[in-house]
Amino acid sequence: MRGLVDSHCHLDAPEFDADRDAVVAAALDAGVEKIVVPAVARANFDAVLALSQRHSCCVPALGIHPLYVAQSHAEDLDALRDKLRDTQVIAVGEIGLDFFVAAVDRSGDRKNQEYFFTEQLKLAREFDLPVILHVRKSVDDILKHLRRIPVRGGIAHAFNGSRQQAEIFIAMGFKLGFGGAMTWPRALHLRELAATLPMGSIVLETDAPDMPPEWLGRGGRNSPQHLPEIAAALAGLRGAEIGEIIAASTRNMTETFQL
Repeated sequence: MRGLVDSHCHLDAPEFDADRDAVVAAALDAGVEKIVVPAVARANFDAVLALSQRHSCCVPALGIHPLYVAQSHAEDLDALRDKLRDTQVIAVGEIGLDFFVAAVDRSGDRKNQEYFFTEQLKLAREFDLPVILHVRKSVDDILKHLRRIPVRGGIAHAFNGSRQQAEIFIAMGFKLGFGGAMTWPRALHLRELAATLPMGSIVLETDAPDMPPEWLGRGGRNSPQHLPEIAAALAGLRGAEIGEIIAASTRNMTETFQL
């Protein structure tokens, strides 16, 4: 079961400080050959880049996450521009908007989120890079800004919008990230999307250490070694062979990020 690509894993997170190398080794043993590690703030740009130097399976994306804009400054965008000149970087991300009520309280007003999001879209366009999008409770606003500032595709991470919104993303050249959330039996809408959207539009992800699959339980630490089981869950939903799911997801990642 080789050839898997985890399209979204925060391997630099403190939850992995005690055993990060072992987590990478377990993922490789499970057949995960590439792990995309997106930054969330200027403070972890160097840590994400260092991971890609230490582990050849790790590929970096750099960006400022909407939940971190309250502690970010305009100069951080200049720092991001400088880092994007590094040819290792495959995408601008994780960027986007988060209008979940509690999230807005933590990250400041929507205007601030939208400022950082649109400025990073401009950087993605400047460097001709795809983007990795955080779209929680904000899909319509994300799409509005993408129409105004089009970029070279990317991923709508942890997608849980409507079918119509999914089709708009796909028409704009985006793939949709599906991971542990679709393994929960009560996630009926998400499971229906995972089962019926075109496989050419889907990529696999863990969002580790977050978004644990059902078998880890709420609050369990997710890790990239669980990606084969997530792929198997998607295969079950689609009535497909797991090899077909892995090949399609990896092909979609290769097309989007030129891995």
